[in-house]
Amino acid sequence: MPTFTALTTLIGKEAAEALGEGMESLTPEPTGLGVFEVEDGSGLWEVGGYFEEAPDEAGLALLATIHAAKPFVVSEVPETDWVAHVKRELTPVEAGRFFVYGSHDADKIPEGSEPLLIEAAMAFGTGHHGTTLGCLRALDRMITEEFEAKTVLDLGCGTAVLAMAAARVWPATILASDIDEVAVEVAKANVAANGLEGRLTCLEAQGFAHPALESNAPYNLIFANILKGPLISMVNDVTSHLAGGGRLILSGILNEQADEVVDHYTRAGNSLKHRDMIGDWTTLSFLKIV
Repeated sequence: MPTFTALTTLIGKEAAEALGEGMESLTPEPTGLGVFEVEDGSGLWEVGGYFEEAPDEAGLALLATIHAAKPFVVSEVPETDWVAHVKRELTPVEAGRFFVYGSHDADKIPEGSEPLLIEAAMAFGTGHHGTTLGCLRALDRMITEEFEAKTVLDLGCGTAVLAMAAARVWPATILASDIDEVAVEVAKANVAANGLEGRLTCLEAQGFAHPALESNAPYNLIFANILKGPLISMVNDVTSHLAGGGRLILSGILNEQADEVVDHYTRAGNSLKHRDMIGDWTTLSFLKIV
C-alpha cells in the first residue's frame, strides 16, 4: 500500500508548530507529523505529514495560505521506494569538504568537494539539521587532522549520509545500521544513488545485536547521531566496540544535555576532544583512551 507525504517550508518556529497542529484536523488524518528547523541560517522550518490515504489537498492548500507557507508538495511514495518520489526544495549544505545536495542542485557541486546526493523522505539526515551538519563538520576536522579509519560504524544511520561521507574519503570497511526498516531502505537507495554500492553495508539492527556488527568490531570510528537517552544507555556497548585510540562522533544532543553525555562517556574511558554547537544542538567528538 502506498504512503503519501505532504511537505512544505515556512519562516518561524511558532508558525511551523501552528501549521503542524492544524494538519492534525485534516481528514484523513496524518499518521505522522514532523516539524523541523532547517538549520542553515535561513530561518526556514519544514513541516511534513505522512498519510496512509491521499491527503486533502484543498485542506493543505488552505492551511498553507493561512500560515504563510509554501504550497505543499504532495507525493505518493510506494513502499518499495521512499526516496525517488519525494520532491523537496532544500538548499545545498556545505560542511567543510562535504557538499550535500538534491538532484535539482546537481549543477552547483563545487569543484574539489565530496558530493553527497540525498533525496530523502525525512528531514533528519539531509544535512540541514544541526545534528547531521555537526557530525559532518566533525568528520571534516578529523580528516584535516590526518585521522584515518579502517573500520567505521554509522549507528542509527537514517539516510546513511555520515557513512557515505566516510566512504568518500577512506577505503574502509563501513557499516550503517538502523532499527527502522524504512530508514534502512532509504539508506540503501541513497548508497545506490551515490554510486557507493559495495563500499558500505546497510543493515537493520537493534543496537549492536547483529552478527555483522560484532564481527567487524572494534571500530576506528563510530558515529551515533541518535538521542541523549539511547546514547547514555548504550555507553558501555559503544565504548567496548571502539578500538583503542578510536574516535566517537555523537549527536542528537540538545545543548543543555551535553554535559550529562560527556560525563557518562568520559567515565567509560573516552576523552572529549571537541564540542560543537549549532543552534539548539551539540555534537561531541571523543578519543578512546588506550
